[in-house]
Amino acid sequence: MAGLMGRASTVVKAKFSKLLDRAEDPGETLDYSYEKQLQLLQNVKRGIADVVTARKRIELQQQQLEQSVVKLETQARDALSKNREDLARMALERKAAIQQQLQGLDTQVEQLAAQQDKLISSEKQLSAKVEAFRTQKEVIKAQYSAAEAQVRIGESATGIGEQMADTGLAIERAKNKTEQMQARASAIEELTAAGALDDFTSSSDALDRELSQLSAGAQVDDELSRLKAELGTGEKPKEIEQ
Repeated sequence: MAGLMGRASTVVKAKFSKLLDRAEDPGETLDYSYEKQLQLLQNVKRGIADVVTARKRIELQQQQLEQSVVKLETQARDALSKNREDLARMALERKAAIQQQLQGLDTQVEQLAAQQDKLISSEKQLSAKVEAFRTQKEVIKAQYSAAEAQVRIGESATGIGEQMADTGLAIERAKNKTEQMQARASAIEELTAAGALDDFTSSSDALDRELSQLSAGAQVDDELSRLKAELGTGEKPKEIEQ
């Protein structure tokens, strides 16, 4: 039972994959992949901007602390000039703490600068790859469109060929039927003339046709005798009894 279910699942997956393959448009898929790469590139650029912003913020903080160092140095000098060693000591202690803080900020600035350089390098590489993909994408889309057009033309040509073949068969059948009809009409005409078939369009019967043929034959004989007499090559034509 488990084997049967496994086979059924495989068949369903295969058919579903085939349906997806038919529905998939390579152009749309490539455009979607390109958009995703552009989003990734945009994220990298955004990351670079964030790193630069953080570095600038720390550098601004450094400037403020450096100004504080100078100020505390001045205050310590003034306190000593006024015999206030205690105040001078406090100022110098604050100065030392700020200087330690500045060292930590220097380390952070260096790390951010290194991170910024890496991101910029990655952004350049990724940008080149995205541009190369865009060019390749357009080439593939153009090739696919050309192939699709060729397939459509081929399918249309095949359809036309089949249609013309059907037309040729129809013409051949029509010619055969026409020849059969002509042969049948000729046969009927011949049989009708021989008296084998009754001509229902004529009012005379077979006897009438025979009498008409005899009368026509006698008339032809009289005409022939008359012509001979006129030419002096035969006997005088017999007078027709009244």
